[in-house]
Amino acid sequence: MSQRVVVTGMGAITPIGLSVEAFWNNIKKGTIGFAPITRFDASGYKASLAAEVKGFEGKNYMDAKAARRMELFSQYAVAAAKEAIQESGLILSKEDSYRIGTSIGSGTGSLQALEREHNKLLEKGPSRINPLFVPLMITNMAAGNVSIQFGLKGKSINVVTACSTGTNSIGEAYRSIQCGEVDVMVAGGTESCITELGVSGFCSLTALSSESDPTRASIPFDKDRNGFVMGEGAGIVVLESLEHAKKRNAKILAEIAGYGTSSDAFHITSPAEDGAGAARAMENAVKEAGLDFSEIDYINAHGTGTHHNDLFETRAIKLAFGDAAKTVKISSTKSMIGHLLGAAGGVEFITCVKSIQEGYLHENVGLRETEPEMDLNYLKEGVYQKVHTAISNSFGFGGHNATLLVKEFIE
Repeated sequence: MSQRVVVTGMGAITPIGLSVEAFWNNIKKGTIGFAPITRFDASGYKASLAAEVKGFEGKNYMDAKAARRMELFSQYAVAAAKEAIQESGLILSKEDSYRIGTSIGSGTGSLQALEREHNKLLEKGPSRINPLFVPLMITNMAAGNVSIQFGLKGKSINVVTACSTGTNSIGEAYRSIQCGEVDVMVAGGTESCITELGVSGFCSLTALSSESDPTRASIPFDKDRNGFVMGEGAGIVVLESLEHAKKRNAKILAEIAGYGTSSDAFHITSPAEDGAGAARAMENAVKEAGLDFSEIDYINAHGTGTHHNDLFETRAIKLAFGDAAKTVKISSTKSMIGHLLGAAGGVEFITCVKSIQEGYLHENVGLRETEPEMDLNYLKEGVYQKVHTAISNSFGFGGHNATLLVKEFIE
């Protein structure tokens, strides 16, 4: 029998807050996290702004020695996982550790380690490469380090689907619990690639905004949008089977009721122009939940602020939702925190859960005017209302489409 899956804990490291509470309070204020890049001299780059995590110290979340053996993307994951596990109330010493797994992905792993060691190779030769270079760099080390830090011995996976990574990671964790492989999964995405290689690579793709005004740099669905602002951070959640959560009297935050995926099979960077692939992911999630599209209150859009993504996602919503497309409320969290790449889906899923918990849908900060074909209900100001159901969309280079449907928990 298929297990119902619920959310019992959440943790976040973001450009506008180092906890879920701090993040959410700033979301409600419409705070933007964009500022000139400080990680390196970006004066010669087309993009001068980023959404950097500020004030983070790994040693505040873990043993200092352990922190030194992790790159930032892994540190962010461990910090967010710690908050999520604490909120869940799980007493790990009383649990069967082989029934608790991890599903945490990163799109790039550590570009910092790659740049650092490559420079060392060129300047000092191969004998000077750090023996830990590979385990510091590779993307699965976020999941590995979280499992080590908390003693989680169940299924441990690293899903990498570019900007869909966080959403797919949570979705695959949901499936793992649903079919009985595990009782609990610590799941989400993490990223830290505001580096010379990372920024120059996305600049070369013309994906990053060249705007120097932070208030106009990340403006999803606006007619003047010209790319995304690179962000960083982590969004991690604790998922449990309903049976396991009830057995320990856990506080249930929300329920995952649907997960949809598809592939555009179209282009390595551009979404399919008709939105059919993204529409199918949404259709699969809503169908699994047994709902009608008219019952969806909110879409947390992928909404990157690039010309193609926002237009084609709009077409996808129209294709999937039909008449209901005109009324469903839509906003992009990237208008405040930029694009967290592999971590985006994790943080945006948390946004959906908070929206349901608190009955608040945030605005698209900076949105002034759209364009004729983009005529849906993109929120220009925050709305307080009862939120029963929400979907979170993520679309990644390579044509990866992923949608999670989360709803208010009802017995």
